[in-house]
Amino acid sequence: MPETDSFVKFEKVDKSYDGEVLVVKDLNLDIPKGEFLTLLGPSGSGKTTTLMMLAGFETPTNGEIYLDGEPISNIPPYKRGIGMVFQNYALFPHMTVHENLAFPLEVRKMSKSDIEDKVSKALSMVELGDFGSRMPMQLSGGQQQRVALARALVFEPRLVLMDEPLGALDKKLREQMQYEIKHIHDNIGITVVYVTHDQSEALTMSNRIAVFDDGIIQQLSTPDILYEKPENAFVAQFIGENNQIKGKIQSINGNDCVVKTNTGETIKALKVNVNSEDEMTTVSLRPERVEINPINSDFENIFEAKIKELIYLGDHIRTRVEVCGDDQFIVKVPNTYKGAEFKEGVSVKLAWKAKDSRALDKR
Repeated sequence: MPETDSFVKFEKVDKSYDGEVLVVKDLNLDIPKGEFLTLLGPSGSGKTTTLMMLAGFETPTNGEIYLDGEPISNIPPYKRGIGMVFQNYALFPHMTVHENLAFPLEVRKMSKSDIEDKVSKALSMVELGDFGSRMPMQLSGGQQQRVALARALVFEPRLVLMDEPLGALDKKLREQMQYEIKHIHDNIGITVVYVTHDQSEALTMSNRIAVFDDGIIQQLSTPDILYEKPENAFVAQFIGENNQIKGKIQSINGNDCVVKTNTGETIKALKVNVNSEDEMTTVSLRPERVEINPINSDFENIFEAKIKELIYLGDHIRTRVEVCGDDQFIVKVPNTYKGAEFKEGVSVKLAWKAKDSRALDKR
């Protein structure tokens, strides 16, 4: 029986569509009440299948899912008390906004006065109080998505599931909606499970993120820990931009190690998930942790590099260099940089601290 502090619990859940290949493998996941948890991963990683099993549209091949302490695998979707928001809005085009929101309440046979009260509150929550008489086609994409969100919340569900809900919106509107959903969650404290393949969206909105790959959660943590302390090369590469230098462990000293690159340089790094000397590894390093032509010398790693490409991106200059045999190494240089000659083709020094480079698995 699951612990009482788990509002949602996946216990040893497998899912196969063909009886042979598992798309979700031995999933054990606890979600406390009120959390905003994002399932993040590439296409085919198992994140959407996990959401669909929780919604009731798919059934686990093995294991059990619990909601508030009760097993739900044999309970149909409409009896689970779960709100759903999809990418395509799924609004009824022949109904007004008000009627779309009233529908799930009418199905539950609520009184007319309760329906009016709840619809009014839900529209106010998404700042569409004056839009009740409009048809969905009279609304912008962002407004339609807010109506879809209000409809998922209007019957005060125990849990809201969101499957790529912002995927159809343009970049600016998408970012605006991320903050709106986050603020609504903060204000009402409902439990949300959110699926996306957009890592910046996950970082912006979530209390915790479960990074999926190959049907397995590779790491489950808060956004800052995922970004700053990835546990394997897949997570490091999938969350944010990341440099990866291949090499072999030369020596290990406690939590530190020395990596010999494929071109012979030695890098001092944190030992994360490597265990022994001569083991192949990937050194992970964020572009913003690298300094160009350092003024002081308190860096354990300093290398000669050649600038291959400069791209001006407003607040910083995306600088591609060749260093340690890697000609795709990226450094984010502040646009206020006033150092030595800085143009394509020139040689520079790159420096970074050992604690900012992480020796991960060889992927």
